[in-house]
Amino acid sequence: MTLAHPDAAQEPAWVHGHPHEPNPTPPPGDGAFLLLSPEGVQERIALEKLRTLPYTEVAECYIVSTGHGKSGPFVFGGVALRDLLGACLPKAEHWRHIDVISADGFGARLQPAEVLAASPDRPILLAYARDGTLMTRQSGLVRLIVPSETNDALKQVKWIERIVVAPL
Repeated sequence: MTLAHPDAAQEPAWVHGHPHEPNPTPPPGDGAFLLLSPEGVQERIALEKLRTLPYTEVAECYIVSTGHGKSGPFVFGGVALRDLLGACLPKAEHWRHIDVISADGFGARLQPAEVLAASPDRPILLAYARDGTLMTRQSGLVRLIVPSETNDALKQVKWIERIVVAPL
């Protein structure tokens, strides 16, 4: 399916700072999310597909959730975001940004330099395991982990519903 990309003039409020209230009740879902390419092609990515991609672990990660304080350190495991892009969007060499959006409306915008230039041993991760155990729906099931972020977890999106790769 091909969809139009959101107009940059109609950016979501969370792009410019957002008052996110912690959501203690997870929205429904099975961990699958939609990946929207720069060309507007939509693909459903199930947890089973993530598990077929190269597995990466990142140690010494903290979650500093708004309203919940700091927890960790954790070892998160899953797929490096750049590996997902390489596997699912091999022709998408140039893009403006990536929006990772939760089923509860929370989101994070990632710039190319953050994703592509991240340290090989601490990449941005679509995590589905924490400390060697698969995550539950309550803990995020599939969760964006940005190891370099240590302040407010404004990019640590859980309950991922869609990932939008914006064209240049």
